[in-house]
Amino acid sequence: MTSVPLPTAQLSADEARRIALRAQGFLGAPDRRGGVRGVLRHLGAVQLDTISVLARSHELIPYARLGAVGRKTVEDAYWTEGHSFEYWSHAACILPVEEWPHFAFRRRSYRARPHWGHDLPDGAYDTVIKQLRAEGPLTATELGGAKNGGEWWDWSASKVAVERALMYGEVVCTERRSWKRVYDLAERTIPDDLLHDELDDTECLRRLVRLAGESLGVGTRADIADYHRLKGEQFDAVVADSGLVPVTVEGWSKPAWADPQALASEPRGRHRTTLLSPFDSLIWERARTERIFGFTHRLEAYVPKPKRVYGYFAMPLLSGGKLLGRVDPAREGTTLVARQVSLDSAKAVAPMAQALREAAQWVGCDSVRIERVDRAALTADLVKAVS
Repeated sequence: MTSVPLPTAQLSADEARRIALRAQGFLGAPDRRGGVRGVLRHLGAVQLDTISVLARSHELIPYARLGAVGRKTVEDAYWTEGHSFEYWSHAACILPVEEWPHFAFRRRSYRARPHWGHDLPDGAYDTVIKQLRAEGPLTATELGGAKNGGEWWDWSASKVAVERALMYGEVVCTERRSWKRVYDLAERTIPDDLLHDELDDTECLRRLVRLAGESLGVGTRADIADYHRLKGEQFDAVVADSGLVPVTVEGWSKPAWADPQALASEPRGRHRTTLLSPFDSLIWERARTERIFGFTHRLEAYVPKPKRVYGYFAMPLLSGGKLLGRVDPAREGTTLVARQVSLDSAKAVAPMAQALREAAQWVGCDSVRIERVDRAALTADLVKAVS
């Protein structure tokens, strides 16, 4: 790791927490005029995931910040008028189209070393490109079928080819249709002034580190590098020229960097009370979540059911700028079911009830049923509060 310059500011733990909340859109008045596209630009990346409980994660992200924005409005904001594209960032993410040039380093890396071992028959890649050029946007099924009929990763040649073209940047995912990727040629979908790989690797990394720092407000080397899944040494190579400034944070054992704009004014305003997707960028990095909020969060969807502690899709409760508990939700008809509720204290009852009622209304449910509360003595209070 490179040497760290002397810090320019000293932050209390509370200041760092509020800076992080404001940077992620949870402190202060929401930008309703900017809407979903404003949230995307502000965050720089919105993670996609197959799990859908209340809604899919990419819908939950703007909901958590803006409130009950219509779900069709969310999808249209992402996938119409060429405002975004899907690519590999923190994971599979929706990204603002303006960030296309910044991922040239990753496209070059994939071209040099594809990250999977699927064999590709001669001519399959060119066939997919020609078909897209002739027929326009298509799903893998429309390109000839996504699978060969075997196990989960038994992709067909056309699926392997189009995914490789996506990684190389010759093809773009322009939308999700019934959760299937819709592919089109980059030359047709990315604006001419952005469709280039002219930025060298260093400049790509410098810009991504700066943008990640702005989206986080303040973070350690690991925090900022993890935002777009950069390596620590990549962060080290560019941080001095990124515009981020070194700071110290009370209670943080490692050096940190901050967006200078985040330090220019004291974070103030209204806190959101909401349920967070486990894939929300506020809580992407477990060590960061524990450091800032004193809250241990783990997605248990892929943990065997008998070993789960908090439930399949436990959603943390954010209120007053703190994480106060979590709920594992489900839907049964027009009832939102809180299968398991975990509350840090009695003070979390009212915020949890508010968050559950709002979430229920958003997804078209007209009632909330509480099944289990870890602090059994709080069950009656919570049931009454959501009634």
